[in-house]
Formats: sequence, C-alpha cells, structure tokens
Amino acid sequence: MNKRKLRDLIGTKLMLTAVLFVFIIFFIIFTLLLYKSTLVLESHSITEILFSSTWKPAAVGGEFGLAPVIVGTILVTGIALIIAIPISLLTAIYIAEYAPKRIRRTLRPFIDVLAGVPSVVYGLCAFLFLVPLVKDVIAPWFGVQCTGLCIFTAAVILSVMVFPIIISLCIESFDAIPIALKEASLSVGATKWETIKKVVFRASAPGIISAILLGFGRAFGETVAVYMVIGGVGIPTQIPSSLFQPGNTLASMIVSGFSELMSIPVEESALMLVALILFVVVLLFNLIGRLIIRRAKKRWSY
Repeated sequence: MNKRKLRDLIGTKLMLTAVLFVFIIFFIIFTLLLYKSTLVLESHSITEILFSSTWKPAAVGGEFGLAPVIVGTILVTGIALIIAIPISLLTAIYIAEYAPKRIRRTLRPFIDVLAGVPSVVYGLCAFLFLVPLVKDVIAPWFGVQCTGLCIFTAAVILSVMVFPIIISLCIESFDAIPIALKEASLSVGATKWETIKKVVFRASAPGIISAILLGFGRAFGETVAVYMVIGGVGIPTQIPSSLFQPGNTLASMIVSGFSELMSIPVEESALMLVALILFVVVLLFNLIGRLIIRRAKKRWSY
C-alpha cells in the first residue's frame, strides 16, 4: 500500500472515530439522565408529573407536578420567538439585500459578537435596564403592578439573545442564493421587494427554517439569563395567569433547585427527569426540523 492510500485510510478511520465519539457522548448523556430519572418514574407516572400542578417533595411519597413550569417554559420560549423571528428576518433582509457594503461590513462583526456574549451578561443588562422598564413603564401601561421580575421580562431578554443566531444564519442563506435567480426576476419587471418575497424567501426557505429551529433550541434551553429576571422563587405551584407574574422554566428550575434538592435521592431524580425532558424536547424538535427542511428543499427548490 502506497503512502497516499495509507494517508487516505488513516484519515477515513479518524473521521469515523470522531463521528462515533459524538454518537457515544449523545447516548451516554441520554442513558445517564434516563437512569437517574428512574427513581421518580417508579413511583409516579409521567402523565401525573407533566400535568399535575402540585410540587411537594417533602410530602409522604412526594409530589412532583411540573405543569406550571412547563407552561412557563412554553410562554417564555413562545413569546421570545414571536418577538425575535420577524425582527431577525427583517434585519437579515436589510443587511443582505439593501444595506451598502460599508454598512454591511460594519454590522456583521457586531452581530457575531452578540452571538458570543455570555448569557450572564445579558442577564445583568436585563436586570439593570429591562426590569425597571417593565416595572415602571410597561406593566403600568397595561394596568398591572409588577416587580419587573416576570415571564415577560424573561421572554424579552431571551428574544434579544436569539437575534444574532437567526440573523446570521438567515444572512448566510440569502447570500447562498445564485445571483442569476434574482437577476431573472428583476429582468421580467419584478420589484426588489417582489423578488425578495417570491425568489429569495422561496430559495432560502430551508435555511430560514434551520435558523428558527436553532433559535428555538437556544431559547428553550437558556438558563442563567432567564433565571436572573424571571422572578421564580422555588417551584411555582400555580399555572401563571399573567405575563407579568413571576414564573419558572424547566432550565431555570434546575438551577434554582440544584443546591437544596440534590442531597435527597428522589428530589435529585425529579430534577434529572426535568433535564431529560429538556433533552428529549430539543431532540424531537431537531428531528422534526430535519423532516421539514427536507420537504422544503423538495417543494421550494428551483
């Protein structure tokens, strides 16, 4: 065997080893979380845990209802994406299609920097600026008294954290579209905006969907920034009825209960189950996203 074939064989084996290593890590995490969750699952059904609102670990047998936390997670994530998606798409369109080259070269590095800012920095900024704004301006405007530490505040700062991810990926998708497609549309009399709606969006649809799904993954699993401003003290026992109420998410619940609950096996198992739920939900959304992207490529490809 000559040296070129030997190098090719070694490189192939190394890449295969790297792929297997990634899969092994994935299954180790899943297996560990599942194993640690078995203690609470042996005494409580999964439906009872997901749909009950009672959290009393100290009670006889323990009660571990996660319904208020699940609702809080859905509210925070959903509102964050509702705010982030249109703003991010419009920003990406402007940078990719309308902005002069000098402005574009200036904006792109700032977006990349925002994507790398630690979440604790976002949390501190939200605590210093957004919390007083919600307390003194936004909540009173709706006729509500609020401390500023609430679900709405957490959703807003989370949307800001999602902006750079969606914007960067959408810009990459827009830039990957062949110029010939745009020129063909403009040559038949379409306006710039008509070309963006009917050509750019259609051709880059799989990339846009990928960006939104990655943004969802960031929003759904974000911990520190949400924990700092959502106002949750312990585990909520009532489903939130207002966006200006304190709450909790699955991720922030793990942080808030980690130190005091991990010393008791059944309560540790309950927190491991929460982590498993986060893991499975993100996995399912990624799998669903792959199916949507595959169909989008078949339907909208030119």
